[in-house]
Formats: sequence, C-alpha cells, structure tokens
Amino acid sequence: MYDVIIIGAGPAGISAGIYAKRANLNVLILYHGISNLEKATMIENYYGFENGISGEDLYNAGINQAKNLGIEVKNEEVLNIEKINENFEITTTENKYEGSTCVLATGNKKLKPNIKGVDEFDGKGISYCAICDGFFYRKKNVVVIGNGKYAVSEAEDLKNIVNSITILTNGLELLTETTFEVNNKKIKEIKGDTRVRQIEFEDGTNLEIDGIFVALGEAGGSDFAKKLGVLTQNDNIIVDKNMKTNIDGLYSCGNSTGGLLQVAKAVHEGAEAGLAIVSYLKNK
Repeated sequence: MYDVIIIGAGPAGISAGIYAKRANLNVLILYHGISNLEKATMIENYYGFENGISGEDLYNAGINQAKNLGIEVKNEEVLNIEKINENFEITTTENKYEGSTCVLATGNKKLKPNIKGVDEFDGKGISYCAICDGFFYRKKNVVVIGNGKYAVSEAEDLKNIVNSITILTNGLELLTETTFEVNNKKIKEIKGDTRVRQIEFEDGTNLEIDGIFVALGEAGGSDFAKKLGVLTQNDNIIVDKNMKTNIDGLYSCGNSTGGLLQVAKAVHEGAEAGLAIVSYLKNK
C-alpha cells in the first residue's frame, strides 16, 4: 500500500515523487518504454545547464535522483488503473499495486495508425477506449488494432460485451501471448458508409466488421483518464491549479495536461502535484 503511485518517470512524474518523498510519503513510480525526453538530442533552454544537456542524460539523472531519495522506481508497463472504494489499484504486466492517490504523468501517447480511412471514420466506428465505448458494440463484431499487451488488455475489456474480437497487428509481430484470434495481415484501407463496415487488406481480402478499437503501443495519460471518467479536452487531461482532476485523489501533470510541452512546465506541475498530494493526505 503506497501513499502515492506515479505513472511516468519524466520530469513531471519525478518532480511529483521528489516533493512527496521529502514529505515522508511512501512513493512508487512506474514507467515503461521510451520517453519523448530521451529523444531530445540537446536541451539548451532549461535552467542550470550552461552547455545544455541531452534529453537522455536529463531523463536518467531524474530517475537516479528519485532512487537516491529512496523512491521505488519500477520499469513495468501499466495496463489498467481502477478506483476501488477510496484507493487506486494499478495493474502492470508483472504486479498489482494499491495507492491512496495516483498521478498520471505519462505524457500523451495516443497513437493513430497511418491507414487510409482512419480520419474519415474517427468517431464513426473507430474508438480509442474499450471501457468507454464497448457498450455501443453489444453483440457486434469488432477488431482491435495493435500488437502489444495494451491491445490484448483492450480486447479483454470487450470480450464479455461484443460478439467477436479479432486482433489486427497490421503486419507486425504480436509481442505477447493471447487466446484471441489474431490476423497479421497488412491493412490497406478502412471502408464504410456513414460508419465503419469493412477492412481491406493489402492482399485484396476483406473483413466485415462493426467497429474498430485502436490500441497501438502503450496506454497514455488520456487513455487511463477516459477509463476512470476523468474530464479531458482534445485528449488533454483537465486539472485545477493543484493539478487535481475531477476524480478525488487523482492528479495529472506534464504533457498529459497539454499546454506548453516543455521540461520547465513539467517540473513545475510535478512540484504542484506532489505538494497538493501531501496536503490532501494530511487533511484526509
């Protein structure tokens, strides 16, 4: 049982963890995959580095700083977040964790497939959240586009609602085991009339379907937010001045909240979230 579980180990998540830990809270930080910060060759507009610093070095330094403070930092992919009574249950590929509060600091990882018809049918049979929209496909035939554990997790959320589920890897290798039907063909186009009706593959074959759920890569902040009923706008999580969402005990900071996508903003919002959690738990 943790006081706070932070999803994401970038500047926002690490900053939130540092402020919470220095107030003697029990902190867990979970992260997985490549951070956008790591991709930055050189950062020259962040305070304190007269010759600049690479994104990878800054990212790793933050994680090491957290570990040196005694914060648990674990490299595990988060598949699901649920609020059970007053606490948050986080399911990863390896474990389950429980926390009194939770911080979404994953950035916004929503990925859109480069497939003809995706933009045309967005919201017209194409969804990015199984828990949010699965109800609308009761007894229907659907597909999940993706090739990782997140795609399989989305399929699990749909299996007791829909008639049939097929995972489409779009020509990629499936990276995990599953009992769901898997189709590895490359997708050429998504077709329909007022709604999605058919997927055409590069080999000329077709699959008649009623709906498509996109689950590329790993879940991002907005994906978790929608499942929890958090208010979002343009896939950015809406927070108040203390980085609190509309869900009690749930906070968000950094790129997940949109706005200025800079390290300086992420560090500031992480500090705000960490201090707000300290105050919240003290009053609670």
